[in-house]
Amino acid sequence: MPNPVINQFGRAAGGGGNETPSPAYLQDMFAKPAYTGPRPAVRYMTLDDVVQRTAAMLGTVLLAGAVTWVALPERLYTPVLITAMLAGVGLGLFMAFTMRVNAATALIYSAAEGVLLGAVSHAFESRWPGIVIQAITGTIMVAVGMLFVYKIGAIRVTPRFTRLLVGATIGVFGLMVINMIAYLFTPDGLGLRSGGPLAVIFSLVCIVIAAFNLVYDFDMVERGIRQGAPHKFAWFAAFGITVTLIWLYIEILRLLGYARN
Repeated sequence: MPNPVINQFGRAAGGGGNETPSPAYLQDMFAKPAYTGPRPAVRYMTLDDVVQRTAAMLGTVLLAGAVTWVALPERLYTPVLITAMLAGVGLGLFMAFTMRVNAATALIYSAAEGVLLGAVSHAFESRWPGIVIQAITGTIMVAVGMLFVYKIGAIRVTPRFTRLLVGATIGVFGLMVINMIAYLFTPDGLGLRSGGPLAVIFSLVCIVIAAFNLVYDFDMVERGIRQGAPHKFAWFAAFGITVTLIWLYIEILRLLGYARN
């Protein structure tokens, strides 16, 4: 009894049931790509992805900060602070400009920022007891408030809003850099961090800009989900939210320190 598979193969080659395939048919079969199985389904970013990754980054910040607060000897504060600051700034700029954010880089950044915040917070708490919990509470309240006004549509992220926000953010960071350079020539720099009225105004401006940056972060997440961004983009979104919350916390901590004075 003739083999039906061989018969079908021969017919496809252009011959009878038991004929040898032609060289042209064999060459065509050889040139076709090998079967590698079904293509994996494309996974898109979800809100749960962003929430989980943001929680992981903030949890790492809190853990590293707590360990630094409890275990770091005072004699090591300065070198550890400088190292953590350089690592956080360098890695943060790399991720921001290249958009190459994954679990490893995001959590290393969070750990560096946690060490920095742990040391700074401990110094503030030693001078003004209770100030850290006030700063954390203030940060949470601002974040929840901005999420609320965003969800009800009170603030809309338009192209004009984005341009103004980016310009304001670059402007305040530029002033921070100039202020640091000015410390080389005068003890108070430009007066932006000296604790006087100008410093209070500058911190208030930074808090407002950081709060509006949270609105932009929320909109980025919503647009990414709506437009079908790949799930790996969730790490970049979580990174943006974490950076803004850290900045907001530091500015609120500074402002409370001025008020305690």
